Parts: sequence; structure tokens; C-alpha cells
Amino acid sequence: MKIECIALDLDRTTLDGEGHLSKGNRQALLQAIANGIHVIVASGRAFATLPEEIISLPGIEYAVTGNGAAMYHVPTGKCLHRYLLEEKDVAAIMEATQREPVAYEAFIDGVAYAGWEYVENPQAFGATPQAVEYVRKTRHRTENIQAFIMEHKKELDSMDIIVGDEECKEKVWRLAAQCAENIYVTSSVRQLIEIAHKNAGKHSGVKYFMERLGLKREQVAAFGDADNDVDMLSFAGCGIAMENASEKCRAAADYVTKHHTEDGVAYGLREILQVI
Repeated sequence: MKIECIALDLDRTTLDGEGHLSKGNRQALLQAIANGIHVIVASGRAFATLPEEIISLPGIEYAVTGNGAAMYHVPTGKCLHRYLLEEKDVAAIMEATQREPVAYEAFIDGVAYAGWEYVENPQAFGATPQAVEYVRKTRHRTENIQAFIMEHKKELDSMDIIVGDEECKEKVWRLAAQCAENIYVTSSVRQLIEIAHKNAGKHSGVKYFMERLGLKREQVAAFGDADNDVDMLSFAGCGIAMENASEKCRAAADYVTKHHTEDGVAYGLREILQVI
């Protein structure tokens, strides 16, 4: 069946090593759109943190954000559907994890919030040097992120727990999973535990737009690189992992394209899907 829709992860997939949309990928996406292909952003990012060079691309209508926590109409910035975290789950997660050596991020109405100490020095919490500028530009600083989360526990699209090492990550993930019943937990990079409502997941967001567009799974292809893309690649009629993808992501994919720094999305559109 002909591919009619492409779902695109951003970081380390569509974006290059500097976090920008390369000329090659941009041209390929514009050509795909001109050929009638629906292009959906599918990101772990909050809506307000999506790159301008992506959301201003003519023809991109929809975005799955927060790992499927909130779905947006890109041109208007209107949230079409969201799954808020349940208040009791937020409270339980905070109670179970706040004594661990972690930091937090909270996402409300498409806006990202983080503690002052994390925004000041993201690398101290495990962020890569390339991510520092992104964190500082996109996070609204709060003096006490734990108190902020508890104050807004009824309003959270999703939340992140930032961990320092793999041992801490395993422990905190287990604590969160044990104390909260209605959550979806995933990870896009080694220092993040990303938590949304149990009905979220990028696959859920893609399914929402697929039904809105009147398409079947067989007509949808998806590109990704990380563990938080696994469900989306498994759900799509054609899942494509980047050369730089995690083992779980590659295992879930039907095909592997070139590295994200080598215009892997453009290569996939042209050589694998043959839609441009």
C-alpha cells in the first residue's frame, strides 16, 4: 500500500548534529509535502520547544509532543487532544523519588519548566554539551521545581526525571513504575526518564492523527532513533531507524537508513520509501 503519511522524530533523527534541519532534509521534506505526503512531527519535546525551522516548514500541519501526551495543529498552535497525568500519580512519583539525586522537568500547556540549578548547569546532570544551549533557551526556570510540580500536579502534560547514571536511572524508573498505576514511562537519552499518562506514547499520537486523516497503518511510515520511538516504529506500517539508533529502536524497525548527520531522513524518503 502506498505511503501517505510520515511521522518524524526530531532529535538525532530529522535534525543534524547541531540540532538544526539540514538543507538536504529540508528539501526532501518539502518535496514529499508537494507530492501529497502528510508530514507529522513526533517528538518528546513540548510544543513551545519545537524548532522554528521545523514548525515554520510549509505544509507541516500536526505535531505529536511530549511522547504522545499532547497533539497539536501546528499552524495555529492549538492543542487538539491531550492526556494529562493523574494528580495522584504525580504526587506518588514525587514522594517516591524526591530523596534521590535527581532533577525534574515539568510540561504544562506545551511549555517546559525546570529547576534553576539544572538550567544553569545541565551538564552537571548528565546533559551532553550539544544539549546545553537547547535546555537554557527552552526551559522556564523555577526556584523550586519540586514545589512547582506539586502546585501544578493537576495540569501536567508530562514530566521528566533527570538522573546522573544508569544505576540511579534503573532505581528511579522502578520506583516510579511501582508507585504510579496510570503512567507511560520511556527514555530518549540516557539521563532522562520521561513520564506521561498511560494512554500516551508516540504510537498513540500517530494513531490519533492517522484516524483524523482517514488513513490506515499500512499508509504510515515513521522515522526514529531512540527507545521512545520503539512503539511508533512498531505501530507504523513501515518503521525506519537511523543508523545511529539504539538497539531497541533498530530491532523494532523494518529498515535502517543513514546516520542523522548524513541526511538519513532524506535518504529514507528517496531510497527506502520512494516517495520523492
